[in-house]
Amino acid sequence: MQEKLKAFERLLTIMDDLRTGCPWDRKQTLESLRYLTIEEVYELSDAILDKDMQEIKKELGDLMLHMVFYAKIGSETNDFDMADVLNSISEKLIYRHPHVYSDVEANDAETVKQNWEKLKLKEGRESVLDGVPLSLPAMVKAYRIQEKVRGVGFDWERPEQVWEKVQEELEEFHVEVEQTRDKDKMEAEFGDLLFSLVNYARFLDINPEDALERTNKKFIKRFKYLESESKKEGKNIADMTLAEMDVYWNRAKTL
Repeated sequence: MQEKLKAFERLLTIMDDLRTGCPWDRKQTLESLRYLTIEEVYELSDAILDKDMQEIKKELGDLMLHMVFYAKIGSETNDFDMADVLNSISEKLIYRHPHVYSDVEANDAETVKQNWEKLKLKEGRESVLDGVPLSLPAMVKAYRIQEKVRGVGFDWERPEQVWEKVQEELEEFHVEVEQTRDKDKMEAEFGDLLFSLVNYARFLDINPEDALERTNKKFIKRFKYLESESKKEGKNIADMTLAEMDVYWNRAKTL
């Protein structure tokens, strides 16, 4: 523990030095750091999906720097400092885990999640959905919305019911495509279809964002193979037919 505290203290000291001694660090604000923090989170996400432990360690360090940076800026305006940040999260964790720090019983993760949402409502939130950030990517937001309402019992009972809903939404989308071709209606039905697919993935314990990103990475790898291998054989991908491209694509699928 002492070694960890010493390492954290070292980072806090370095942050103090950078804030006074580096022109770039001195210039930063909460707003200027925001988009950089979002980028760091996505880089951490990539490392996790790649199962690259060394890269995960590096990206966690980058994120920790941002947390310390925000706290340093907060201390300069006398709004909060790192101690306030850490004490605040510690108090919240203790309050929201009565099954650990009090006499409430919760023997499985689902009960813990349900208790968590109920406690949030007691804290003054008007809706269980108030905690879903507005700026989340749409697929992640759909998944979190569904998790949130499940915490208060608003959910399907069986995966089969959700699959029936997927089929229903697919049919409704198909009708709009085949009969009306109305863009707004097609978009609305497609959104309903995606939402139901995200719901079904959740019931199968599949994170849809991870699943789609896995497919993205697979597609990128195969397409880059198509580009590089056709180039080696003196072909210009822009001049190739789809049938010619498929030859390389099918080879890439075997790798």
